[in-house]
Amino acid sequence: MQKCHCGKKAIFYRRYEGRYLCKNHFVQSIESKVRKTIAKYRMLKSGDRIAFGISGGKDSTTVLYILNKILKPRRDIEYFAFSIDEGTGEYRKKSIGMAKKTCKELGVEHHVFSFKQFFGKGMKEKMEEVKKQSKGKQTGQYVTEPCTYCSVARRYIINKVTREMKATKICLGHNLDDEVQSILMNYIRGDLMRASRAGPITDYSLEKEKGELFVPRIKPLREIPERETALYAYVKKLNVCYDKCPYVGGMRFFIRDFLNDLEERCPGVKFSILRTFDRMLPAIREIVEKEEGSERLSVCKKCGEPTSGEICKACELWE
Repeated sequence: MQKCHCGKKAIFYRRYEGRYLCKNHFVQSIESKVRKTIAKYRMLKSGDRIAFGISGGKDSTTVLYILNKILKPRRDIEYFAFSIDEGTGEYRKKSIGMAKKTCKELGVEHHVFSFKQFFGKGMKEKMEEVKKQSKGKQTGQYVTEPCTYCSVARRYIINKVTREMKATKICLGHNLDDEVQSILMNYIRGDLMRASRAGPITDYSLEKEKGELFVPRIKPLREIPERETALYAYVKKLNVCYDKCPYVGGMRFFIRDFLNDLEERCPGVKFSILRTFDRMLPAIREIVEKEEGSERLSVCKKCGEPTSGEICKACELWE
């Protein structure tokens, strides 16, 4: 039986550190790393009004639980939570039920918004419509991945409602795996503009005139591996839905499997990718700022939300 340095039975072996951790020291290490990440990047400041996006999954539930412990004693920061119902049937109903339960137990104000409320239809209806209209209908395949429709709609709603609710920041449950996957996806696609907006806090400083239309995102879990947020949620017995979305797929999941295999062979490689990107980020932003013809934020002619073109992706895909 392996033991923690304190002599108690270990529940987890952190390969990239080469040490065993008992339940208490594992929990302490996660919470300590979150606090250090917040302090390191100055994610919070007096007067903030934080909007927590909570899906009912392990990551968003974990970040709300930990930050509630940090913020509850403070009187200079307000916060609330919100969930998005994409209209994916029982999967989303179950996860939002978990989110509601968590918020009720923590005493956190909670709001639910839906795709149907903003676009007149949910993902189920939308994908049936797309499948009928797409060129790939004969093979039963979508020309555009369902995740694309979903992510565009979610970003639109999240930014719009949190801005209208006077939030100064949106707190997301993006973990280390999410961050590294996004880094590689932007690299593969050659999307320097999107890469320039990445990091621990989303930055639209390159588009100052329209940048205020975006509510900045913060990611306190960006240095916590996904499997560790899952274990934290399990150990703390948080209300978490572990079901998978019926539309899950796309490039991100090929990259996820590749990175997990690489991490198994080379422990710590995900951290290396993240730290290298963080060092490169100032240079990437400088290149994008100087690049002629680089995309700039404007206002969608149809809905008035920020976009890099004349019409935003939400109006283009969901109208």
